Amino acid sequence: MGSRIAAHFANAGIPSLLLDLTSEAARKGVEAALKQRPGGFFVESSAALITPGSFDDDLHEIAQCDWVLEAIVENLDAKRALLKKIEPLRRADAILSTNTSGIPLRQIADGFSPELRANFLGTHFFNPPRYLHLLELIPGPATDDALLEFVSGFAERRLGKGIVRCKDTPNFIGNRIGIFLLGTLAKLTVEQGFTVEEVDALTGPLIGLPKSATFRLLDIIGLDVASLVSDNLYRALPKDPWRERFPMPEFHRKMQEHGWLGEKSGQGYYKRIGKEKTIYALDLKTLEYHPAQKPKFPAVDAVRGTEDIGERLRTLIHGTDRAGTFLWKLLSDYFVYSAESVPEISDRIVEMDRAMRWGYAHKLGPFELWDAIGFEEVCAKLEAEGRRLPENTLRMRSAGAKSLYEPRCDGTKYFDFAAAQYRPFSEPGIILKREQRIKTNPGASLLDLGDGVLCVEFHSKVNALGEDHFRMIHAGLEETERNFNAMIIANQGEMFSAGANIGLVLFAAQNGDWDDINDMIHRFQQMNLAIKYSKKPVVAAPFSRALGGGCEVCLHAARMQASVETYMGLVEVGVGVIPAAGGCKEMLLRLGDSRKAGELIGQARVSSSAEEARQLGFLTAADRVTMNPDRLIGDAKELALELSLDYTPPPRAHVKVGGDAAFATLKLGVWTYRQGGYISDHDVVVLEKLAHVLSGGRLTGEQVVSEQYLLDLEREAFLSLCGNAKTQERIAHMLKVGKPLRN
Repeated sequence: MGSRIAAHFANAGIPSLLLDLTSEAARKGVEAALKQRPGGFFVESSAALITPGSFDDDLHEIAQCDWVLEAIVENLDAKRALLKKIEPLRRADAILSTNTSGIPLRQIADGFSPELRANFLGTHFFNPPRYLHLLELIPGPATDDALLEFVSGFAERRLGKGIVRCKDTPNFIGNRIGIFLLGTLAKLTVEQGFTVEEVDALTGPLIGLPKSATFRLLDIIGLDVASLVSDNLYRALPKDPWRERFPMPEFHRKMQEHGWLGEKSGQGYYKRIGKEKTIYALDLKTLEYHPAQKPKFPAVDAVRGTEDIGERLRTLIHGTDRAGTFLWKLLSDYFVYSAESVPEISDRIVEMDRAMRWGYAHKLGPFELWDAIGFEEVCAKLEAEGRRLPENTLRMRSAGAKSLYEPRCDGTKYFDFAAAQYRPFSEPGIILKREQRIKTNPGASLLDLGDGVLCVEFHSKVNALGEDHFRMIHAGLEETERNFNAMIIANQGEMFSAGANIGLVLFAAQNGDWDDINDMIHRFQQMNLAIKYSKKPVVAAPFSRALGGGCEVCLHAARMQASVETYMGLVEVGVGVIPAAGGCKEMLLRLGDSRKAGELIGQARVSSSAEEARQLGFLTAADRVTMNPDRLIGDAKELALELSLDYTPPPRAHVKVGGDAAFATLKLGVWTYRQGGYISDHDVVVLEKLAHVLSGGRLTGEQVVSEQYLLDLEREAFLSLCGNAKTQERIAHMLKVGKPLRN
């Protein structure tokens, strides 16, 4: 864990000293963070910011450190012993924190000097620190308030963390609620005779949880780690009426005895077998593995098309089938326990929801999910079963409240159980709201963000770009020129954009509507040119996936304000076409080399972070990166306003192309890859079309051409490839299974 935290500090540009039992162990920790997939570092070069060392030889070096962060084994005696060694060596004003998932801070700090206790706090990073947004901050018995404020602000801004302030209670918030949920799932699995595959099918995206669901999550966490945390809760909460939910079940214990600890040991609830890495699942009764089965739940299949999670779950929990009964028992206990845990582990429901969203990657926290299904509806169903509601919810209903959160024009408010009234709370960063919309269609909207900044927000499924988006961007550019100082292109969906709507392209191609495809590509191209040469600055704010056409939109913006977790690439060759909305043109301009552009586009390279996107050429030196995703929209707005002060549109670009010599070089590379068996015959067709465009249409010698000239070549190549049956097969396959077809 220490090496992963050090890697994340390095991601933020902060050097660190990493100490372990030996220097070699520390070095291996850094190497593991480098090899880890997904990786612990944004770019490999950041590993140079970590200096490995050992406790015996280098502990004195902490005298130079501003922050001493202990992240050793989860053992009270071990932590206190190390703290005694650290105390005389650390600088008097240095921050001292322990990374613990549940040991009470008062026990760790007991007996140490008042000066140390004032600078001591708990910092619970969720693993892996790079990807999980949550950082729980836990004050010790004498932590200085100013120190807590400083660490909170620093971790939010520089480390990009979502901060949740916790009380010094067993396992704090995230693991207290998370382990209760896992324990409840284990209990229901045994009682209702469900399989590993069935539980994971019901407890993943269907209910707003990650694809790792339940047993896959335990494999990732490690069965031993899960037992350690759950056992700690069982011991620490002798008076908790739900205490028996915490221990892991008998089958989990037997797996540990066999050494089946999950991914770290190569097998757990799942394992991969053979050269094909076929997934096998564990039979919980016999502890034998069998090929993983795809569960069948007719009630679940009936609601798969329902986008709204609340509507989906309302339908399921009122059913009497196995799936509905299982989900109702799970969610009802989850809601009741969460409500009963206020104010013991948190005074506000807000922190509990954030802990589960940011630490466990749930789409909604327990109280948000309760509201989504319907607060009164859940209460009525509990009462109909003769179950007593938590005192907090009884008090809430007595006050006439109908929901746990109440949206208002001046911001959402939460229900304060103690005060029995709604109270305001601040959201981290800017939240895009419907009330800000001044124009909308099914795919996109224009929002007034205030201060003279207009936002084009995408809000279609995976933000696949089509006519709705083109029209709204054009409308946004016109509105900005008339009434605003700058425009940003941003959204707060699951991703910036998965690319152009290839389903529409396939439909038109299969019907021979070539003029429609030509017109659509032409409009996309002209829209991107309009973004690039707008009289007022346009800032794109990509995050998560910005692929294909989504990447091309960003490439034409005056600047990008990218989330650090941005996976950007021109991936069109994967569906048998080439970038045709200016992607080839822009990469030629940025890289100045048809060979480099050909490799980047031909290999469908996707960055593993915004910093790698900069190395690949998608981001320029002038583009900016935001560490904290909550701040992305605000940072993009700030950058747009900064540019608007003295903005001048760029001059019309001209592009240098290599002509027939460049085409020959690119074609030789394609031939070499084919001879080596790395690509298929159809890949050759696609890549030769790409080479034709990047070389400038095989002109004689090096020449300088206009942007429109290259856009015309892009469009012609795209159209010809759409007419190829193998390209149509690739598009259809991608739409069906979400993966490229190598035909």
